[in-house]
Amino acid sequence: MLYLVATPIGNLSDLSQRAIETLRSADVIASEDTRHTGLLLARLGIQRPQLSLHEYNEPIAVERIVQRLRAGQTVAMVTDAGTPGISDPGFVLVRRCIEEQLPFTMVPGPTAFVVALVLSGLPVHSFTFRGFPPRRQNRRRRFLEVDRDSPHTLIFYESPLRVAALIEDALAVLGDRRAALARELTKQFEQVLRGQLSELLAQVRSQPLRGECVLVVEGKTDALNAAQDETEI
Repeated sequence: MLYLVATPIGNLSDLSQRAIETLRSADVIASEDTRHTGLLLARLGIQRPQLSLHEYNEPIAVERIVQRLRAGQTVAMVTDAGTPGISDPGFVLVRRCIEEQLPFTMVPGPTAFVVALVLSGLPVHSFTFRGFPPRRQNRRRRFLEVDRDSPHTLIFYESPLRVAALIEDALAVLGDRRAALARELTKQFEQVLRGQLSELLAQVRSQPLRGECVLVVEGKTDALNAAQDETEI
């Protein structure tokens, strides 16, 4: 049996009791970073063997896990933080389990984009999670243009080193919309900046950020109003 186990995005107290019990009882733990997971397991007093599964060895690692599952072993998969498969390894393994008709399930828990969306104060009834944008500006702007006319709230992950560039391009492509920038979620110095994209850009340029960032941007308002009108009809 495969268990995809969500782990804390910052605050260790967010790890569920079910997740702890699953990690403790697994025959092996598949980890995005065995050193990172090793620290988590040490804090929990859990000693289980690990195998590495990350974006660079994913095809080989997935086949090794499939072999273990075929042999009747219990495998728990974790990423560095949050929910496996959400901008992290996990999707390929799930597809292989479906193809092989191997049993798997999810041990749910923290996901950064959900926390950021709720804290943003922007509409939550309909949203589009876009993950990490391309690093190069021309590709990033084309990436943003796909959702330029979307009425849905848009959510992006980004490194603190590139978040200013993302906001600048979002301002150029989407216009000066309402937005929120969340960082250090669930940690002691959690911060959510809210305002127009132009205001966020000014703040980010004046104070360099640390910690992974989540940018939440309002959907196109006239498209949103039209969608709501159609729903009422």
